[in-house]
Order: sequence, then structure tokens, then C-alpha cells
Amino acid sequence: MASLPLNPELLARLQSKQPLLWLNPKQGQPLPASAPSADLIASAEARLARCAPLMATLFSELAPSHGQVESQLMPATALQHAIVGNDGGDGAWFIKRDDQLPIAGSIKARGGFHEVLAIAESIAIEHGILDPDGDRRVLATAAARALFSQYSVTVGSTGNLGLSIGVMAAALGFDAVVHMSADAKAWKKDRLRQRGVRVVEHEGDYAEAVAAGRQQALAAPRCHFVDDERSAMLFFGYAAAARHLSRQLAEAGRVVDAAHPLFVYLPCGVGGAPGGITYGLKALFGEHVHCFFAEPVASPCMLVQLASGTDAPVSVYDIGLDNRTDADGLAVGQASHLVSPLMASQLAGVFTVADDQLYVQLLALKTSMGVEVEPSAAAGIGGPGWLLGSHEGQAYVRDHGLDMRNATHVIWATGGSLVPPAELRRFQDYAATLAGQACGAMQPAA
Repeated sequence: MASLPLNPELLARLQSKQPLLWLNPKQGQPLPASAPSADLIASAEARLARCAPLMATLFSELAPSHGQVESQLMPATALQHAIVGNDGGDGAWFIKRDDQLPIAGSIKARGGFHEVLAIAESIAIEHGILDPDGDRRVLATAAARALFSQYSVTVGSTGNLGLSIGVMAAALGFDAVVHMSADAKAWKKDRLRQRGVRVVEHEGDYAEAVAAGRQQALAAPRCHFVDDERSAMLFFGYAAAARHLSRQLAEAGRVVDAAHPLFVYLPCGVGGAPGGITYGLKALFGEHVHCFFAEPVASPCMLVQLASGTDAPVSVYDIGLDNRTDADGLAVGQASHLVSPLMASQLAGVFTVADDQLYVQLLALKTSMGVEVEPSAAAGIGGPGWLLGSHEGQAYVRDHGLDMRNATHVIWATGGSLVPPAELRRFQDYAATLAGQACGAMQPAA
């Protein structure tokens, strides 16, 4: 194993797979000169808005929202009491229900839909089917489908991005191809095939699936590769979530300013979705929003990249971790090359979570609020506890002069509504078994 520029104590803790909170020492520094303009967030918002009538035409599930792809912000007082205790601790908790996003059922919906819509607009305008200012519903016509059928859209994914890209591309008539890693769930592959998407399976991990998709795109004419590691279109589609969240917070009476800090806890895989959302929130709220990523103890790719302090790619394999986790959507060995340089100055920190804790947390969410999510979507639930109950978290609060009594905590639930009921039951049963073992361990010996 090559020598890495990581603090020896941090390296040892990461290698031991013990959960930890890492604080980003570079938070607040200027963005790199190459950072994309925040104006591109507004462009993504505008694209999703003008394509809303098209989305409602393509998907009956979006008719009630008139084609808007957004999720509920749910007060989580019951979860807060279940995790913290009857006094509830400081601030107010909310769950951002991206697990319920229509069609794709995960946080990946906005970014994936945005990129495919951008591809479709570009092709249709180039071929004279769509006027630049025209009604986007023309993209659902037979003429548009005939045109799109001559093109393919390809992506590499562990599952959720594949669902987002594949379902959207197939609905418009593209030849949709999703390269999936060995750890992707079988039900996700089945759902894609049911939607008319071609699934190509690979024995390797997420990175190998992405590389295979990229190679296919380079070799094929009229093939667009959606690059989860480098796509600005995905990134700004995700960032569009920030403005809607700001409106939801205002509707809930939650102010965000120096006296009312906002904390957001986002599960992180390669980093595109949580990074985009963080970028959008920082553009709106600046220093008053504090974003933390949650990563599995076996796959803390963003933590490793940022803590290395280098621009050179660093992976979890480089420090001896195996990238094996039940949180399949977060099983990523190396962070996005696009996102990590941006997060170096914007991210507050990263906390890691063991697989068993994911199940304990999803059980707490189910029993307190009746909300069922997949393991990766429960990763953020431990965020407030780290911030309020750990030495590192308390140091962060103290060093930033934060008044936690008026804080707002938003836990981002990233997927779960499309998980088959049998799988959800399996998650809950395993979690209950873990809870029972914990109770048994606390019983005095006879």
C-alpha cells in the first residue's frame, strides 16, 4: 500500500472501520477558479420547469404535481425523540423525502431526468423538431420518438442512477443502456428491464461499470454517456433541489440565518447528488448552512479524498478498505473528480456509519414515523447525534459560534419507495434481530 498524505491517527481509525466524524479544515476557503457558475443552477431549474408539462404527459404519476419532480419535507419530531430522547434535544428535525420521488424513487431522479431532458432538447432542436422556445410536449410525439430511437443513452450505475437515466431515456424512445455492477440489487435490474432498458451486468464494482459504459459510448456513434463521476448536467440537476427546499423551509416557518443555522445530512456515494445539493444550498444560504455527508465505514471515498489534501485521485482501496457494504448505492471506491474539488471548500464534514447502524436507524424511522427506506437512505439519521453528542461535533458548534436552540436539521432520505415489499420486510426483520441482540447483551447474567 502506497504512502498517503493522511493523518496517521485518522488513517488508523478509518482502517479500523470504527464510525467517526471528520471535520473539513478547508471549509470556507474560496472555490477553485474552475468552479462552475451558480447561474447554471438557475438554468437547470428553468429546464425542469419548462419540461414539466412533458413530464406529466410521459408519466401519469406526475399528473398530480403537473410534472414537477419534488418531494415532501416532513417534520420528524417523533424520530428526534426516538433518537435523542424525550426532551428532543436542540432544534427541529425534518426528513427530506427523496425516497418518494416519483418514477425513479430516489435522490437521483432530478439529476438523471435533467440530463436526459437536456440531451433530448439538444437533439430535437438540431433536427428542427423543437423550436428553442417551443412546447416541450413535442418531445413525446411519434416524430420525436422516431428520431430519438436512432440514439442511445448509456450510464454506469449501482442502481438508482440507472433507474433515473434508464426510465427517462426509454420513455422518450432512446435506446437506453445501463451498465450495472455486481453489487447492484436484482430487483433494480428487473425493474429497468420491465421499462424497456437494456441492462449489462459486470462482475466488478461501481467504478468498473462506469468505465465499461464510458468505453461503449466512445466506440459507438450517436451514443451519449451519462458520466456519474464528471457530469455537470447531473450536478446542476441535483442542485436544483436547493431552491425548492428553501421554499419548503419558509412554509414550515424555519428561518435560515446566523441565529437560525441549517444543518443538512446527505448520504454520499460518488458525490454527485449530495455535492450538487450542497452547492445549491451554499449558493442560497452561504455560511448559514452546514452540510455533512454520511458514508459507510467501508466506503468513505469523499472523506478519504478530501482528507488527503491532494488533487490526485485517492480511493478507499488505497488505504486498505474493501468497499463492501449493504448500502449498495453508497458502495463507491473513489469520489467524483468534478465534485470533490468543490466540496473541499463547501463541505462541513463527513461522518461514517457501520452497516448494522444503518439497520438500527431505518428501524427507528419505521417505528417512530412509519417511513420505510433502504439501508443507504438511513445513513444521514445519525448526523444530529454526531454534531450534538460527539467531541468533534461540539467543537464544530463552538468554533462556529452556533446557537443550536434555533437550528434546523434536515436528514435527506435518498431511496426506498421502489424497493419490493419483501426486501423492505427483510430490512426490518434484520434490524429487529439486531435490536433484540442489543437488548439481550444488556441483560444481567443469571
